[in-house]
Formats: sequence, structure tokens, C-alpha cells
Amino acid sequence: MSLTYSIREGLAGLRRARFATVAATSAMTVALVLIGVFAAVGYHAHQVTNWLRQRVGEIEIFLEDDVDENVARALYARVQAIPGVAEARYISREEARQIFLEEFGREGEVFLDEPFLPASIRVRFEPSMAAPDTLARMVRWLSTWNHVDEVVFNQPLLVKVQQNLRLITLIGLALGLLVVLAAVFLVANTIRLTVYARRLLIRTMKLVGATDSFIRRPFVVEGMAQGLIAGLLAAGIVALGYQMVAGYLPQLEGSQGLFLLGLLGGIVLAGVVLGWLGAAWAARRFIRQVPLH
Repeated sequence: MSLTYSIREGLAGLRRARFATVAATSAMTVALVLIGVFAAVGYHAHQVTNWLRQRVGEIEIFLEDDVDENVARALYARVQAIPGVAEARYISREEARQIFLEEFGREGEVFLDEPFLPASIRVRFEPSMAAPDTLARMVRWLSTWNHVDEVVFNQPLLVKVQQNLRLITLIGLALGLLVVLAAVFLVANTIRLTVYARRLLIRTMKLVGATDSFIRRPFVVEGMAQGLIAGLLAAGIVALGYQMVAGYLPQLEGSQGLFLLGLLGGIVLAGVVLGWLGAAWAARRFIRQVPLH
């Protein structure tokens, strides 16, 4: 009976205070759209981060000049078997010569009277291993292999990329947190006005023995209903915007499955949670302040 009453009164509250409901729902929708945009940008930024770390953290293993082709191929197979290797490519002396000509043009032919470029193996690791310290240890270990002349990777650039990406991540998290807090306080203030408008009813209920929790439940239901409506609206807006952006960025088309479904579901759930938090906080605080005289 108590639960049925709370749900009925909470939904009725949406009709009684239509202006406040529309204002709170609209503002929450904007907040949830921003949260959804931050989540989508953060996800794709994470994907780009992994791609960038893999490229910047690429290791190149230069083999000795007199290494036999069969030995070089065996080293290549051994590198492929290393845990955490995402991609490995063997570059023969002839292929290295062609790459040199492509990069330096005909002017580079003066250096190619005799083969001077060694065979090499380019290695890219999984994002979890593409960290400066991890790769530095890997370089030291690979340098101890037989028939390996030198192992190189751009550690200073990788360190700089890591620092910049960490800063961008912290800024994004801070902005997202501000949006969430703004949404919670928005709902709380709206519920506060609703509580104030019904202070006489609350006073009467208190006089007949109703507990604070009993009085508070309809307001919480009302806040959750507002959050649900805002979440559904925001999910629709984000889905439409995502589809429009994907039309200009074909790279996003491959991520429209589980990620988009999870994002939209998360937005709806976030709306309900935000409505619940804001309503519970405001109702708990201000119902206690309603005087009995």
C-alpha cells in the first residue's frame, strides 16, 4: 500500500507542477546529453590514445649485417611469439632499400651503390604494454639476443605523449563531474521548490503521524520519473547526433553496435540515478524543515 501510494503520488506530482517538471526535465536532458557527449568523446579518445601509443611506442630491431635470411626469419617468428605483441613486420634488406628510396627520392640513390641498410623487425605492442618503462625493459631484453645489432624506440616522445594524454583525461573527467554535479543540484532545487509549495500538505501529514520517510517517497519517485523522461530524451538526441556524425566520419561506423547501445542505456540509467539522488537529498533536507506550527 505504501509503495503504491508513493508511486501514484509521485507521478501525480508531475502533473500538478507542470512548469517545474518541464524546467527540470529540460535541464536534466541537456545535462545528460552533455554527459553522453563526454562519454562518447572519451571512448573514442581512448581508442585514439591506444592507437597513438602503439605507433609512438613502436620498436625497431635492427639485425646484424651478415645475418642469414633463415636466421632473420627465425628471429621474426620468435618476436611474434612474445606475449603482448600486437603486430610485427619483417623488413628485408631489399625492402629497406625501397623504403629509403621512397622517403629520400632519387637523391638517395647515391647512397645505394652498395647495400648498407640492415634487415629489421618492426614491433607494435598491445596498448597495455605501450608504456615507456615497459618498452624500455623490452628494449634492453631484445638487445641481448644473438644477431641483434640495435633496438631503438622514441622513448622521449612516448613519455611526452603519455603526459599530454593524462592531462587531457583529467580535464575531461573534471568537466564530466561538473556536469553531473550541476544536474544533481538542479534536480534538488526543483524538488525543493516542490516541497515548499506543498509545505501545508506536508505539515498536515506530519500532524497525523506520517513519518519523514513516508512523506519523502513520492518526491523521490517524482525525481526518478523526471530523470527517466530526461534520460529517454537525451538518449534519442545522442543517438541521432551520433548517427549524423558517423555519416561524416566513417571510422565511427564500426563502433555503433554494443558501444552505442551501452551508451544509450547508460544515459537512461544515469537520468534515473540523477533524479533519485537529487530528489532524495532535497526531500530529506527540506521536509525536516517544515514546521508543525
